[in-house]
Amino acid sequence: MSVFQLHSQLQQDCLLLGKLELCQVLLVNDSQFPWFILVPQRHNLREIYQLNAEEQILLIQESSYLAERLATIFNADKLNIAAIGNLVPQLHVHHVVRYQIDKAWPAPIWGKFAAVPYTEQQREELLAKLTPLVLLQ
Repeated sequence: MSVFQLHSQLQQDCLLLGKLELCQVLLVNDSQFPWFILVPQRHNLREIYQLNAEEQILLIQESSYLAERLATIFNADKLNIAAIGNLVPQLHVHHVVRYQIDKAWPAPIWGKFAAVPYTEQQREELLAKLTPLVLLQ
């Protein structure tokens, strides 16, 4: 059995927040949108159907857990949840908090704007706000 390894692009673009039973929880380093990614810790997966039935259910449960908490913490107007994977082939599920006043609304955010990394202060404030997620296990 091969060992899980996070895709290099995700390593470059994200910060590891913690781990759930199946997935790593990442924060995309783009201060324009509260943007999170779940990555199932399984080797060489591209699509959800490649998970076994139990893992598929667990992925939906973890996605729902994250989505509910993000909607509450950020008072979201909408969550965009998607497993696109056109550029990064490793299976990962985006969770983007959206507001009717954000600069991309109502269009999707993907590929629209260059990332604006968090400052150290923004990152610290965001991590404090995320404490209710209790992600690190």
